[in-house]
Amino acid sequence: MNKKIEKISDGIIRVTYILNDPGAETSNIELSDPGKVSSDITGALSDNAPLCFEWDKKTVLRQSEVSFTKKTEYRYVPGEGGLKKKMTANGEVTYAETFTKAFLREGFSVSLTFETGEDELLLGMGQYEDGIQDHRNRTVYLYESNMRIAIPFLVTTGHYGILIDSESSMIFNSEGNRINFLIEYASGLSYYVFLGKNIQDIINRYHEITGKPSMLPRWVFGYIQSKERYKSGKELSDISSEFRKRDIPIDCLVQDWFSWEEGLWGEKKFDKKRYPDLPATVNDLHENNVHFMVSIWPNMSPETENYAEFANEGKLLPNSGTYDAFDEEARELYWRQTEEEIMASGTDALWCDNAEPFSDADWNGEVRRPEDERYRLVRDLSLQSMDPERLNSYGLYHAKGIYENWKKTCQKKRVVNLTRSGYTGIQKYGAILWSGDITARYDTMRRQITEGIRMGLTGMPYWTLDIGGFFSVDDKYENRGCNDTSHKPLWFWSGDYNDGVNDLGYRELYTRWIEFGTFLPIFRSHGTDTPREPWNFGELGDMFYDAIVSNIRLRYRLMPYIYSLAAMAHFKGEIIMRSLLFDFPDDEEVKGISDEYLFGPSLLVAPVYEPMYYHKDSLEIKDHAKIRRVYLPKGFGWYDFFTEEYHEGGKWIEADAPIGKIPVFVREGSILPLSGDISYADEGVGEVDLIHVYTGSDADFSLYLDDGDGYEFEDGKYSFVDLEYREETGKLSYREPGDTHTDRDFTVRYISG
Repeated sequence: MNKKIEKISDGIIRVTYILNDPGAETSNIELSDPGKVSSDITGALSDNAPLCFEWDKKTVLRQSEVSFTKKTEYRYVPGEGGLKKKMTANGEVTYAETFTKAFLREGFSVSLTFETGEDELLLGMGQYEDGIQDHRNRTVYLYESNMRIAIPFLVTTGHYGILIDSESSMIFNSEGNRINFLIEYASGLSYYVFLGKNIQDIINRYHEITGKPSMLPRWVFGYIQSKERYKSGKELSDISSEFRKRDIPIDCLVQDWFSWEEGLWGEKKFDKKRYPDLPATVNDLHENNVHFMVSIWPNMSPETENYAEFANEGKLLPNSGTYDAFDEEARELYWRQTEEEIMASGTDALWCDNAEPFSDADWNGEVRRPEDERYRLVRDLSLQSMDPERLNSYGLYHAKGIYENWKKTCQKKRVVNLTRSGYTGIQKYGAILWSGDITARYDTMRRQITEGIRMGLTGMPYWTLDIGGFFSVDDKYENRGCNDTSHKPLWFWSGDYNDGVNDLGYRELYTRWIEFGTFLPIFRSHGTDTPREPWNFGELGDMFYDAIVSNIRLRYRLMPYIYSLAAMAHFKGEIIMRSLLFDFPDDEEVKGISDEYLFGPSLLVAPVYEPMYYHKDSLEIKDHAKIRRVYLPKGFGWYDFFTEEYHEGGKWIEADAPIGKIPVFVREGSILPLSGDISYADEGVGEVDLIHVYTGSDADFSLYLDDGDGYEFEDGKYSFVDLEYREETGKLSYREPGDTHTDRDFTVRYISG
């Protein structure tokens, strides 16, 4: 065994253990810039001596132990009876009831241990279900499943981060000042340590290695209406028209599963009876300035033409009906099938559902299993079809194929891929990650706030969820109108609202979720069991309807600010939904807060996650105060976004939180560019109608301008307008590239405390 230590650049160190074959490649990461890798080896050791990593001349991390245990890796061959098919929570899948194991190769399991400081928080590593921010003194199972996105990138408040260069399933454990990664399958070991003055520095170094986030089109930051599911081309057109008739802004409608003919799961061709002219339907949406997103699946029924084509070319994963996304030629074939009808009809975005195609091992049964058992079930099922060293990265290669082939064939539309699973580096592939099939409950909503923050801490700027919860009802036969008394309820189908939109309690929950979603990177409503369009929650004059519509309109007022945040994510790696730890690392109070966050540098958002008007079953709540306790970080003053009332920082306040408004505060020294009342994101081509300057400190903001779609920005067709406010002069000025400071003819409002 040889140990190699390389300095990639300032603040980035790679440690590699080479086993057996000195020429073996141990890295799994597709480096964003291979030229960054230094040939200057600062150490080449063959022992297990500890390694110390320093920041500001102090040791902040110490690798104390590493061990390798030989492990035989197998491939699985179906036994008698061959493959069968069944319906699961992830659609139709093929499976074998029995297997024999055949030798694949010899490998290792790896145990890697570090000693940390006593005080830092252990953050990031993807998105899970527990709503817990700090991983200290916890065990985290890193595997991909519905509602779980495992990325082995640990970020800390102790000036360091650790990225494990592996695609295997693994287990993280923290006890006191000791952390351990147990990597299930490996041919060797490589990991990175990122050192920096703050969390943003560490994430920038992560992006330097794994790739910068993509620039998404402007429209995708508007309102996206989805549900499970629209059932015809006519219904899509009617929904689009209803939004425009009611003057409710919208930018995208989504076609969920079963767009294909009955019995042809996963076929990338629409049912011609329900969608007789898909290009005409898409064109009808486009004439209403509404974009179209289509759900596509990697698993296909053996009866489909798509399956047959993959089978004939040997491009399916073993023992499955799922295409082999690890194979470049298979990715190209998958794209050709997608392009043939779906993209050729004018589709603007893809929804790559079930991007962790073997997670159905866990999505069954009446009771949620213990975490270690869930981990083993998904791992063992995945091993039947995937390389042991790549159990976590299917979604990454799936997204890579979509991105690379899309860009080869279409430069006029930027890649948009909503995907349920991702892995190290997926941010560079036009991906939006979402949190899977969550339930309609207030405690779920509370946990989702933390999960979104945690995805930001993992370096993903584009994250969303199913506004209102995917499952709104409880899966019991008597409540779902099922006459089959043998029906067994499923553990994950556990919403609180069996009457859906007819329950005033659900209307309140959904409205609160819309308010939360207004301040998420991607603003998307989706779910099953009950309708989700705004008019299902009342009519004009009803408090829930009015609150939903007003928040959608507010989202569009913020569009210049939000699109500029997206540009800063792409060009500078900045995170949109960000923990208070990003900006206030020295404020001890924020370390325990994970139910508030910053939306960009200026807006502090505190979602409401308790009922104030109605319990479920429309039970009215009497005399509940419409307030939410909020902490305002120290070092700045804060303006109430809605009332413009000024508050000193460094204290807790009771903030007003009536329906329609969640507490949102603007940091003093902020510049907010706003649009007028627009109905879709590209109306006015991103023009700024008004600029709010929140005085009290100097302020700077880079307003981003481009065409809103296409890839001409990669050739320099864009601009940043640097907006500057200085307390000394009390005036806003601007500077575009090459310009000196000049007064600009903006309509400006100065808000003072």
